[in-house]
Amino acid sequence: MRWWSLANFVSNAGTWMQLTVQNLLVLQITGSAAATGLSMSVQAAPGLLMSLVGGAAVDRWPRKLTASASQALLGAIAFTTAVLVATGGLDLTVLMVLAGLTGVVATVDGPACALLGNDLVPPEDVPSAIGVGSLVHSAGRLTGAALGGITVGFLGTAAAYAANGFSFLFVAAVIPFLRPALGALRQAGAGDPSVAPAPSGPAPVGEDMTVRQGLAYFMRRPRLMALAGVTGVSAVFGRNYTLTLAVLVTGPLAGSAGSFGTVSTVLAVGGVIGAVLGARLRRPSVRLVGILAATGALLQVVAGLSPSFAVLLVLVLPMAVAESVSDTAGTTVLQTDPPAHLRGRVLGVWGSISTAWGLGGPPALGLLMELAGARGALVSGGLIVAGSIGAGLLLRRRGGTTPVLLPTRERDVTGQPALGTAA
Repeated sequence: MRWWSLANFVSNAGTWMQLTVQNLLVLQITGSAAATGLSMSVQAAPGLLMSLVGGAAVDRWPRKLTASASQALLGAIAFTTAVLVATGGLDLTVLMVLAGLTGVVATVDGPACALLGNDLVPPEDVPSAIGVGSLVHSAGRLTGAALGGITVGFLGTAAAYAANGFSFLFVAAVIPFLRPALGALRQAGAGDPSVAPAPSGPAPVGEDMTVRQGLAYFMRRPRLMALAGVTGVSAVFGRNYTLTLAVLVTGPLAGSAGSFGTVSTVLAVGGVIGAVLGARLRRPSVRLVGILAATGALLQVVAGLSPSFAVLLVLVLPMAVAESVSDTAGTTVLQTDPPAHLRGRVLGVWGSISTAWGLGGPPALGLLMELAGARGALVSGGLIVAGSIGAGLLLRRRGGTTPVLLPTRERDVTGQPALGTAA
């Protein structure tokens, strides 16, 4: 797990280094901010539909082999881009094609690497492993963004892409030496050919490995649907702080770009603290995810009413902590709720849903800001999030639990509680 965390840190740093310079590269080629946004959408768009197929591939193929192959492919794309940049052969069309290919490979790489990391610890330590992963991601993001600017300044754009290529190859080189924890043998059967899966391990290739099976499981699990609702409303109205807080700081609070940089740093620190706290959760529930998300939304409302920059800084830290713990708890629920042989496909469904939020959220929030301003968007968005979650909790309390019919491995049907005590 230590080696895997180190590899993930290196890979995340390289990825964020590339993302940082990619926007600058598009601006250099086109001089258009719209083209920059288009390149980001092209890279994200494959996740809308291809995530379902990618999740099925993760359940069908050996997990370690899948993760190694996807990392190697991502490295090849990064090296290709570096060569084209260095030789002057990169134009906007080629860059868009490479961005799209990156997005396609990522639909397999994301769930494969997430589930592979969970195999390295006993089942009871999976929440902590997810928290460590969130912490590593935050640290890699900060490091990569900083290194991106330094690398471009001293070595050029091509060097940043090459560095990301090497980071992917480093991960691919580490994966063959990983061994699953003894308590995780059931999950590891599909990821390590050297380990014989337990009888309840991954299903054999056949009807049970279809994309439809994972989608049906997700739709029939009220706690996963509730998690999707909480995360979706939060993503659209409560998490796009690079837009809302940037406008608030530089507009009504009369701050500078450096002031927003300070806010971004505080948000990142809060995210790291939240990841550490989230790693201590053993059996988080959807209810806890919702309560923490609503708490962060209410803090967002108060932040929108901040009379000064200093007050905003005081509010931003606990807001980021609450939302980071909520994200970590939600990821734990998502990755531990399905049976082992369905987890890749459930993560694939989640990838499609989250891509839809990512593509639709910023335009919706931008329209809200046009109508209500930065303060109004923060206040109304936070109230929408908190109100929606509160209404859902009230309906859940009044409705009680109902049985949900889920197919078992033997294709007969067993009644399962819809939410149960965990939710």
